[in-house]
Amino acid sequence: MPTEVQEETFTLEELLAGLKEMHRLILWNDDHNTFDHVIHCMMKYLDYSEPQAQKIAWKVHNEGKCAILEGSFTEVEVYRKILQQEGLTVSVE
Repeated sequence: MPTEVQEETFTLEELLAGLKEMHRLILWNDDHNTFDHVIHCMMKYLDYSEPQAQKIAWKVHNEGKCAILEGSFTEVEVYRKILQQEGLTVSVE
């Protein structure tokens, strides 16, 4: 099954603003991802240990969301796209 990729463009001002501010990548609870899949993605893409990834999965399950990464907009946006392609529900704040 081919993966659809949507191209996004940003203005120079948006890119520069994104480098100065700190942003957070938020993982949201949903009804279609398993604990195992969330844990796998946290370990594979964000280099969390298994206990850390399990803690994130439980926090998302119990509280509805969890901040999983902080950084520049550009850095956080890269991980948002990767995790969305894996089917996770994520957003940038």
